[in-house]
Parts: sequence; C-alpha cells; structure tokens
Amino acid sequence: MTSSTPYNLPAGNTPRPAIWADVPDEQWNDWRWQMSHRITTYEEFSRVIHLTPEETEGLKAENKFRTEITPYFAALIDPDDPECPVRQQVVPHSRELAGFEAMMRDSLGEESHSPVAGLVHRYPDRVLMLVTTQCASYCRYCTRSRIVGDASATFSRKQHDAQIEYIASHPQVRDVLLSGGDPLTLPPKVLEDILRRLRAIPHLEIIRIGSRVPVFLPQRITDELVDMLRQFHPLWLNIHVNHAKEVTPELARACAKLADAGIPLGNQSVLMAGVNDHPDTIKALCHALVKIRVRPYYLYQCDLVAGSGQFRTSISAGLEIMEALRGHTSGYAIPTYAVDLPGGGGKVPVLPNYLISVSQDRAVFRNFEGYIATYVQPANYQRPKRNKWTGAPTEEPGQKGVASLLAGEGMVIRPEDWTGTHTRGRDDDQAGTGGEASHILNSEIISIEDIKNARDVEIAPNGDEPVWARIN
Repeated sequence: MTSSTPYNLPAGNTPRPAIWADVPDEQWNDWRWQMSHRITTYEEFSRVIHLTPEETEGLKAENKFRTEITPYFAALIDPDDPECPVRQQVVPHSRELAGFEAMMRDSLGEESHSPVAGLVHRYPDRVLMLVTTQCASYCRYCTRSRIVGDASATFSRKQHDAQIEYIASHPQVRDVLLSGGDPLTLPPKVLEDILRRLRAIPHLEIIRIGSRVPVFLPQRITDELVDMLRQFHPLWLNIHVNHAKEVTPELARACAKLADAGIPLGNQSVLMAGVNDHPDTIKALCHALVKIRVRPYYLYQCDLVAGSGQFRTSISAGLEIMEALRGHTSGYAIPTYAVDLPGGGGKVPVLPNYLISVSQDRAVFRNFEGYIATYVQPANYQRPKRNKWTGAPTEEPGQKGVASLLAGEGMVIRPEDWTGTHTRGRDDDQAGTGGEASHILNSEIISIEDIKNARDVEIAPNGDEPVWARIN
C-alpha cells in the first residue's frame, strides 16, 4: 500500500458541531459511518444550524430536490450566518422553488446526445459516461437534478455494458469522463471493474473521473482506493470546490494521497451569486487550491436548471473576475471561464478582449494594466504544410466547425435550413438547390472550369478587366 509523505500537510481536523462531539474518531473518520449518518430532515438540520424561515420552507417543501449532507461537510457550515458559502450550496431555500425565464429540465441537451443510456457523445473524440445517480451530498444547483438523487434508481451492469460496448466500437473516442452522480460512491469492486474494462480498449487513451467525494467525504480517499485507481493510468481526476472555506486539512490530505499516486488533479467551480461571485473570493479559492496541488480548471457559468435561479449571475460578473485574475496571479492559478451552451452546444470559453486590433503586419494588444503594445508579425511567414512530423488528422465527421474553414476545407457553414429559408419558396431548379449546378455552386471551393460547366452561369467578356462570373 502507498501512504502520503507528511510534507507540509495541514494537521488537525475540522471542528465538529456539538451534536457529533462525542462520536469516536474511529467512526467519524470512517466514510461508511459518514454516509450512513447523513442529515436529511428538517429536524436533523435544525439541530445543526439555526434555520431561517426561508430555509425552513425549503426543507419542508414536498417537491424539493433531494437533500442529504455528510456530517463532515455539515461541520463546515456556519450555523448562525445564512450567507455562509457552504450553507448556501447544500441547504434548501424557498428561492430554489421559483422558476425563471429559460429554465430547462436538461439544459445541456445531454439526452439528445446519448446514443445509449447514460453515455453522452457531444464532442468528436470524447464521451461522458454516467455510471451512477448517487452522490455523497447533493448540491442545490445540480445540473443533472432530473436524474441524480433518485434513491431507487441507478445505472445497472447492463447499462454499463452498453456504454463500454459503444466506446469500444467507436475508435475516434480517445477520452472518457466518468461522472454521474459521483463515481467514487460506487462500490469499489464495481468501479474497479468499469475502469479495468475501459483500460482494455486499445484506442482509449485517457480516463477521467469527476468527483466531489474528496470535498464532501475526504474519508473515502483511503490508501486502498488510491492503490486501486493508480492501476489505470493515465487517470485524471477533477474535484469540485466553490469556496476556499471548503479547502480543509482533510481535503488537503485526501488530495495529497491522490497526487502522490500520480493522479493529476483539477478543479471545476460554478460561479454563484452570493457564494463566490466576488473577484477576491475566486482568487482566494484558486490560491488555496494550488497549495494542495489542485489546478483550477473551469469556472462555469451557472446552468439553466431548476433550483439554480437564485445562484445565477450575469456574464459580466464572470468577465470581471477573469479581468481580476489574469496578470494579477499565476497563470496556472487561473481557471477557464466557460458557458456550457443551452441545448447541447458545449462549452464556450469567455475571456476579456486583450487583442485590440490587427492588420497584415501588426497586432495591437493591451495587458491587464492597460499597457498597449504592438507586436510586429513576420513578413515571410507561410502556413504550415503537412509532413511526416505533423500529427495525424482526427476523424470528426460533421463536427469540424470553424477549424475546417481555416484549413481551407470549406467556404461556409450554413445553419440548418439556411438555404431553404433564403430561396423564399422557389422550386429546386430556380433556387439552384438541385442538379449539377447546385452541387458545384454550393461546394466548398469553385474553380473557373467548374463555373463554366455549371448551368445558368455565364462568363462575361472582360476586355482588359479580370474575368468575372454572372450567376443568373
């Protein structure tokens, strides 16, 4: 077995509320005890924190999202302050019951991108594999609240088989992200079986796990679990911390075990009003993370899901935070601010604009201080040509996007039914939507020979001027 070297690791433990003061350390530090003693009812919450009327209403609501918190994570809550950033993330509130404009059940369009149950194939070379619906504790802003938290439902062995079969039969998939729910809540043998079967797929290069267990339940990160995970390198793990108050001695020690086992660690945060939407709050979080060897990875704009309305911020709030980070702290302590586009558009990075203007030979930039400078571009630069040292192209049927235009593989990308809209009801021959001429005139790059051969195209006499084409 492995054990972490005790170098500069925080000592001590998070103070416990009085309700758990007499619990023996052996039990408190047992992840099974923590899971079996989660608080879930109004009565249990009222013994830990002084509830507000709005929290009481949220806890007593019949249609609320599942509520369970490990005793460890509950110990991080300030019992007297409703603005506590930990408290707001996990304690129900009456505001979460209110709907809002554009609220969606499946805001990321995951179900429409699922070729088999629980597997989302949104991007060309990677898939999301949902392996469970269960978590150690439940976030009030959960993106997958439509499926997560159902105590009577989870993904079965049969569904895992179908997911793995799909990955094995699609050689373009080089990266799989295990999520749910939380994969680290699975029985160890079930998780190990999934990882072993995935690692046996020759074209699968990377396995990632998204988990909040190290944050909600650091006791689960045992030497035995870490020894099992390290068998399946290259294995990456992203945790989910939203505020520096969550970075405890227990989390630091759990991350040390994982990092010492060679597992690279990242962090994904959600930008939430009243929790972490001040620039100094995010900066403090990022600094706390890098000190425990966790690199800030994403800062997400809150998704348009039920329960998240109270947490949503403006995009400008996120841009203000990014402006306060770049140049003001280390580059590796800066996450990518991203909006996961509604309807399944995927993640889009959002950044302040540092490029002011660009010409053929110069680009003008500004830095974080407002300093403006010109970068002179080389006069003799030529676009690279493919040779034996160039990486092999990847197959991305139907998903090459703007990169294909830059590579000269096309001239336009048309929205769905764009041609039909702009022909205004004309028939195929009139609109140029059928026949040889249509194929040529709507193709990627048109040669003058193809234009001459196309129907309804005349090459006009040019006199002393360049030849031009008139399309009837």
